[in-house]
Amino acid sequence: MDEFIQSDPCKFSHNQMFTLLQSESLAYRLGDQYTSFGWFSSGIMFVLEEYSWRYGVRTCLRYLSYLNDLLDFAEKGTLIDPFLILCIFNFCSACVHGSNPDGHGTVTVEEKEMFMVIKERLRTLLEYQVTNFRYCFPFGRPEKSLKDTLSLLERVLMKDNMTPATQEEVRAFMKKCLESAAYVNYSKISKSARIEEIAQDIDMKPIEKLDKLTHLAEMCVDLIQENNEHYGEAFAWFSELMVEHCETFWTLFAVDMDTILSEQLPDTWESFPLFQVLNNYLRMDENLYGGRFHTHLRDTFAPQVIRYVDLMESTIAQSLHKHFEKEKWDTKGPGGCATSVNLFWQLNTLQNFIHDLFWPDEVFANHLEQRLKLMACDMIEACVSYTLAGFQQWERKGNRWTASTDYIIPSEMCCMINVLIEAKNQSLLLCTFNGHDTNQYHAKIDNLVDNSLNMMQKCLITKLIAILESCIGKLSRYDEGSILAPILSLTYNKGMSSTGKDVGKSYINFLRNSAEQLRQKVSDELWVLRFFESWYESQIQVIYQWLNERMEHCLHLFQLSAVSLIVKKMYSDFEMQGIEEDKLNSDIYQAIMDRIKMEEAAASVSNGLQRESDDIEYVVQANVCFSGYNNVNINSGDDPLNGDASGIRGSVKKLFDDLKKSSNAKQLTVGAVSGFATGYLAAKFGKIVATAIGGSLLLIQIAKYNGYIDIDWKKFNDDVKVAKAKIDKNKSKVPQLVENVSQFASENVVLAGGFASGLLLGFATA
Repeated sequence: MDEFIQSDPCKFSHNQMFTLLQSESLAYRLGDQYTSFGWFSSGIMFVLEEYSWRYGVRTCLRYLSYLNDLLDFAEKGTLIDPFLILCIFNFCSACVHGSNPDGHGTVTVEEKEMFMVIKERLRTLLEYQVTNFRYCFPFGRPEKSLKDTLSLLERVLMKDNMTPATQEEVRAFMKKCLESAAYVNYSKISKSARIEEIAQDIDMKPIEKLDKLTHLAEMCVDLIQENNEHYGEAFAWFSELMVEHCETFWTLFAVDMDTILSEQLPDTWESFPLFQVLNNYLRMDENLYGGRFHTHLRDTFAPQVIRYVDLMESTIAQSLHKHFEKEKWDTKGPGGCATSVNLFWQLNTLQNFIHDLFWPDEVFANHLEQRLKLMACDMIEACVSYTLAGFQQWERKGNRWTASTDYIIPSEMCCMINVLIEAKNQSLLLCTFNGHDTNQYHAKIDNLVDNSLNMMQKCLITKLIAILESCIGKLSRYDEGSILAPILSLTYNKGMSSTGKDVGKSYINFLRNSAEQLRQKVSDELWVLRFFESWYESQIQVIYQWLNERMEHCLHLFQLSAVSLIVKKMYSDFEMQGIEEDKLNSDIYQAIMDRIKMEEAAASVSNGLQRESDDIEYVVQANVCFSGYNNVNINSGDDPLNGDASGIRGSVKKLFDDLKKSSNAKQLTVGAVSGFATGYLAAKFGKIVATAIGGSLLLIQIAKYNGYIDIDWKKFNDDVKVAKAKIDKNKSKVPQLVENVSQFASENVVLAGGFASGLLLGFATA
């Protein structure tokens, strides 16, 4: 060191000394933990400037040396600020081309040659950095460094300080770099995935290779997305070249993809996830959508998609026919039976799968969608046909049973109804295009299902109405004039047979069980409500017709009690089921109730409702028999027929006293009308009673002759003796009765004369 201090400064090469000093200072600076990417600190800059000015170091040489040292470190992988290189290069270029900013217009040959070498080195470095932009500027860091690099590139490509490089030259250079970048990027990512080794491994299963390829595809998608996110802004002026870079990258991937796909089995569908990974990215990138690789991907998988749809259509059809033939019609949730639930799931899954492919070709995509909608329409139509056939088969089974009130709607039939309801709901999803029925597939299925449901409803109601008809058919045996009516009436009056309320309760229990079965087993409440409305209307209509057929005859107490109970309980039960008031209280229902009230009033006069009084509520109208009944309070519990006899006699006496005070014309009219009605009814009922008794005796003799019955003549003779004794006991009352009638006739001559005349006319008319 003392030798250097004592030596003569003029004998040293200060250019070399400065170059050495600057290189060591840069090495020290870059070796610092807190490096500044090649920038000197202010202290180092002061020392270097002091040295250059003191010993006459040329400024151009000084910066050329600085630039040369920076390139040395950059070529070794040290990160140097491109903006620093750009500033130094601009100064050196100005010096070399004669526009030195410090005013010196000279340049040495050595400096010029050194500048040309540095320029070429810098060009090579920039080409390397642009080619390896992902690794030289990871995640776009340092910020704006890639932009400055591209600006430096344009400056380096200039022929002199004033003439910029042409756009074609810059783009040609960038194209070359980005093409190389595609190879570099894919080579490194495929090497990390070991895709070449996997493709050549003969021991690895094809499905495992496909999984590795799918993983590589995901990695490639992530790489391209990172490029767009971190480097898209820097390459904004070369966007079309970046698109070409991506296409080149995916072309390299396509080679490995085709190799591995060629090893897959013909009917292997595990490759669809690979298509979805790639297509989901490509369809969202407006630059790559419909590009070379996207087209290649579409052409590669199109035959496989067609094959898959063909195979699924055949499989679903075979499964449909096979399982419906063995279907037991057990309910599997609201969707119906197991076969229908599986069918709707398969169709829905297939359509969702094809939709999720997001096929890039719009024409082919529409073709696939239309084909799937048509397939769904055909499959649902077949499902409806099989269900309808099964329903008809169960209906025929039901027809072989007796129309008993023990009948319960089978759960299998409810399951079939659920299948059709679910088919109608699913058709809206499976047979329409975005909610629009373009090809009328949904309308076709909708009409088919509606017709089938209507037919099922009609058949089921017919079966249920047959049970009602069977019940009221039992009531028909009590009709006036029927052969069995006298016998049945006798057993009924003696308490030896069931009452009408038993028949009514039996049917009401059947009705409630059937309604509860439908509520629990059928999933669509609206359909159940419409069914109840139709069922109620049909029942009311049947009862109305049955009553109309007996318009000219009074109902037997057995018939009246049964019909009254059925109609009233039916009304209350269906009201609780939610049927609207206007549909319940129809004109037909009101007509039925009017008839029932009239029959109850007539039956109450004859005091024949004692056996049925628990289930029949009746009101006796004031003008049914005598006006004297107006004083009777029905609601308080007084019975006008079973109350105090003296009260009734008093009312009757008052009636005749009032009539006696009236005019002779009124007395004559009342007597004639009363006598005519009495004679007519006596003659009519006398014939009926005579016919019934004679026919009954004849039937009894025939039955005894054929061995159907055995008559206990001893008991019969005992009963005759008892009856004869009662008659003999009451013989003494006959003269008194005749005397009372004579006294009444003498006191009411006009009324009695009218009554006698009317009685004779009634007998003659009957």
